[in-house]
Amino acid sequence: MTWAYVLPLIFLAVMGLALLAYVILDGYDLGVGLLLPLANDTQKDTMIASIGPFWDANETWLVLGVGVLLVAFPVAYGVVLQALYLPAAAMLVGLILRGVAFDFRVKAPAPYKPFWNRAFFAGSLLASMAQGWMLGSYITGFERGSLGLAFSLGIALTLPAAYILLGAGWLIMKTEGELQQRAVHWARRVLWPMGVALVAISMATPLASPSVFAKWFSVPELFALLPVPLTCAIAFFAVRWVVTHPEVVRAGYGWVVFAATVLIFVLAFFGLAYSIFPDIVIGHLNVWDAAISTGSLTVVFIGVAITLPVIIVYTAYMYRVFWGKARALTYH
Repeated sequence: MTWAYVLPLIFLAVMGLALLAYVILDGYDLGVGLLLPLANDTQKDTMIASIGPFWDANETWLVLGVGVLLVAFPVAYGVVLQALYLPAAAMLVGLILRGVAFDFRVKAPAPYKPFWNRAFFAGSLLASMAQGWMLGSYITGFERGSLGLAFSLGIALTLPAAYILLGAGWLIMKTEGELQQRAVHWARRVLWPMGVALVAISMATPLASPSVFAKWFSVPELFALLPVPLTCAIAFFAVRWVVTHPEVVRAGYGWVVFAATVLIFVLAFFGLAYSIFPDIVIGHLNVWDAAISTGSLTVVFIGVAITLPVIIVYTAYMYRVFWGKARALTYH
């Protein structure tokens, strides 16, 4: 293999890593935002405090992923942005609304605090649904027919449910007492709707994309890929077992809910990556056609080789420093 062949694959891997990290890390704090209306005022403060040190930095991964797409694959970036302009704008509005609400809810006078709590929830919902719509549109190759729109809508409704489960798992790890018990209840309530929706979307994806159907249902690929859905099923029932046995959470094993949900996200991501490779825009562009010249990619590679380890180390250090049970957020 030549450098010109391998280099675009390296950038594709970096972009994939960034987007996966974003979906997991920002996914749980979006999930916490979606759960906010279900808590009382004191619990709301603790929930916000649980994501306070992390949520802004989590979005760094989104910037990195989109930045790699723009710099390394500008042709694909143009196709994607043109097709997803409105949902991308909606997602940015939601993220901005979350950022404003996060700061103002703490500093605003008490009568205005409920407004900013609702704004934080609204921003979380808008960003989550917009991301789901973008993912659905991407998988169908930006199909504008009724099937493509229905598929995009299905994922737009499914992704927030998955984020809620991820957020509930985060709260089970980061909180204690009544809020932890409520988080277990929330996880139990959302588990089956999320699971059924995820199975439905997984079954519909091959129908929405003939190329995906060919990759998953050919022999011997069908048998080689069978561990992916089986592992997802095991992770799903591990979550169910924990949330239906409160004594397991009290014994300190509540982290299984978050870890198993993350595993489902990771397996779903790699399943999607396998389904679409080597295309970067399904049915339109593969990774080599979309990449800029090898010389330009080499220069960008130097920058990414410096930046990516710094982001990884910083993220790991941040989570290490701020790990532990959350307390109510205050400003001094």
